[in-house]
Amino acid sequence: MQRLNKAALEFSSRPENVAFARVAVAALASQLDFTLSDLEEIKVAVSEAVTNAIIHGYDNNPECMVRLEIKIVEEFIEIEIIDTGKGIKDITKALEPAYSTDPERMGLGFSFMQSFMENFSVSSSPGKGTRVKMSRRAGTPGRKAVSEQ
Repeated sequence: MQRLNKAALEFSSRPENVAFARVAVAALASQLDFTLSDLEEIKVAVSEAVTNAIIHGYDNNPECMVRLEIKIVEEFIEIEIIDTGKGIKDITKALEPAYSTDPERMGLGFSFMQSFMENFSVSSSPGKGTRVKMSRRAGTPGRKAVSEQ
C-alpha cells in the first residue's frame, strides 16, 4: 500500500504566518522517519520560501495570499510555496549566494533551501508570481538545485 497524505493551506502574507507554515510542514513531516535535525532543516527551508513570498513577492502586503501545498508520497515530503506576486526577473541571478534585491537582507534564502532539501526548483514569471518546489526523502540529505524560467 502506498503511503500518501497531503494538505493545502492558504494564508495571509503576514510575517507571523511564517511560523504557521513551519508548524504545518513539521506536523506532516513528523509522520515520516525524519530526525529532529532533519525537521529543523525542513522548517528553515520553508521559512525562507514563505518569507521570500511575503517580502519579495508581495512587498509585505498582508492582503495577498501565500499557498502552501504539502504532500507525503512514500518516504518523501514534497512542499510547494506559491505566490502570485511580482515574480523573479532573473532566477539564475537570484539563486546566487548572497544576492538580494533588498540591501537589508543577506540573500541566503535560496542557498538554505538548496542545501537543506534533496530536490529544489523555482519557477517564476515577472508579474505572475513564483513557485518553489522542494522535497526530501526521510533519512537522506540532498542537494540538487534546479532553476526553471
